[in-house]
Amino acid sequence: MIKKLEKRTVVIVGGGLTAGLVSRQLTAQGIDVLVLERGGDHSNGAEAKLPSQRDELRWDVRQGLVQKWNVQTYTLRHSRSDTSLPVRWMEAFLPGEGMGGAANHWNGHTWRWAEYDPTLRTHYTNRYGAKAIPANMPLQDWGVTYKEMEPYHDLFEKLFGISGKAGNINGKKQAGGNPFEAPRRGEYPQKPLEITEAGTVFRQTAEKMGYHPFPTPAANSSGVYTNPDGQKLGQCQYCGHCERFICEAQAKASPEVLLYPMLKERKGFEIRLNSHVLGVNYDAQTKRVTGVRYLDLRSGQEYEQPADVVVLGAFTMTNTKLLLLDKIGTPYDPVTGKGVVGKNFCYQTTSAVNVFMKDRWTNPFLSTGSTGTVIDDFNNDNFDHTGLGFLGGGMISANMFSGRPIVARRLPPGTPRWGTKWKQANVDWYAHSFGMSIQGSCYPNTENFLDLDPVYKDAYGQPLVRMTFDWRENETKMSAYVTKKMEDIAKAMGADIVGPAVPRKSPFDIRAYQTTHITGGTPMGTDPAHSVVSPRLQHWDAQNLFVVGASVFQHNSGYNPTGPLAALAVRLGDDLVRYVQRPRML
Repeated sequence: MIKKLEKRTVVIVGGGLTAGLVSRQLTAQGIDVLVLERGGDHSNGAEAKLPSQRDELRWDVRQGLVQKWNVQTYTLRHSRSDTSLPVRWMEAFLPGEGMGGAANHWNGHTWRWAEYDPTLRTHYTNRYGAKAIPANMPLQDWGVTYKEMEPYHDLFEKLFGISGKAGNINGKKQAGGNPFEAPRRGEYPQKPLEITEAGTVFRQTAEKMGYHPFPTPAANSSGVYTNPDGQKLGQCQYCGHCERFICEAQAKASPEVLLYPMLKERKGFEIRLNSHVLGVNYDAQTKRVTGVRYLDLRSGQEYEQPADVVVLGAFTMTNTKLLLLDKIGTPYDPVTGKGVVGKNFCYQTTSAVNVFMKDRWTNPFLSTGSTGTVIDDFNNDNFDHTGLGFLGGGMISANMFSGRPIVARRLPPGTPRWGTKWKQANVDWYAHSFGMSIQGSCYPNTENFLDLDPVYKDAYGQPLVRMTFDWRENETKMSAYVTKKMEDIAKAMGADIVGPAVPRKSPFDIRAYQTTHITGGTPMGTDPAHSVVSPRLQHWDAQNLFVVGASVFQHNSGYNPTGPLAALAVRLGDDLVRYVQRPRML
């Protein structure tokens, strides 16, 4: 029997970063908010305290903070002619679980995307002509501009105390920053993180080659910081336990540190943990949603939660799944090209190379999730693509994220996989090596999409989300080009050994971590025929349903999605205040 609860003004599905930012704006105006989160509270558990916080096996290798794959997973096929199979253990990307979501165990990289990213189709058409965009690449403008979003970027960076060095303040280039970045109104709230030895070597070589290195902008706090809400961050200790870990020093900006403690003190805010949302109640005749259905994972009781407004603020897959389950919007059909839900699913295109230098001490254990030095010269459309046969690109960086004993073992090619020589190679190279990597764009392809698997179900009896995804020609050509540029830099460093630099090639492999940044499925835009939500993130087929998160992106850039995702969430909070006061299409 389903129990019906008292109606709430705004109900948000997912208790991560976007929910926290939306709730901040709403509760400040006295609007009551209920957040439903399937996980628990990590803030006082073993994952947030020493010495158990340093348990690499538990939190990293065994994915202690990640979605439980034996409860809910996804299926994968590389093409429509393949048979999909369930992913039994996912490494390719890592959805979070618990209050704060994936922003608890993130590295901290915080980017504003390129000024032209929200209008990418127009940008490429104007620069190279309409024929430069292949017919199977459904790039679309988002319906917003960077200029509109800049104030929300600025507020988010202040709320999260981002550390970095500006490269473009009001159109004036700044020495030491990224000369390709979109114009910003001022410096970052905090100075950059310390530059590692790997970053120093990379910077010296890149500058000699005419490139423009700069420090990665980071949510790892370079100093003690108090944000505009009075919430505090400690100073980073460079312990090397950022990615896949909660920071016990509260020096990594995350929702469970900066948002939810404050929200819990506000009247009208509630977060219900261990609440797994099963569906959205939708009235197709009136084109409105009336609430959500969820399962209390502690009692097993199913509830119906009425709402005036519903916001889907969960992971990309979940946002898409809930719309498909309750038939809100038209599913994407790759045969006809019609429909929108599940469309424009994108990953990111990565590659890497290891560098070994006997005479340089890299001290990998002194690091953060964002201690990297980057060049943007070959990212996105920061270079001329004329005649190259592809669009997009990637940032090239020298990173030192951890020296943890299980996974941080860079060894030269040809090293035995066990035995005395393997041990000796670890001794010789542990503190004398570092990695370079590319994080590249991934543009939509008509054959990459999400839908519901017709065979496999999760622990709750619901269909699994099916990924139809592979590396298509545009991304493999781009990866080959930019990977060669990275290899050239690595060889110019004067290293003793440079490992193989292998560009990304088909097939897509879920067994190796590459990036957690997946986008699309519920893309935004001005035309309902090509988008699920409007530029204000309002569902075209349900006036009181809003969707926020990376699922609304029309493509994936060479940057981490957190910056624009957060800016859109802050803006949505302001929009929802207006909507609650006078419901309408915004």
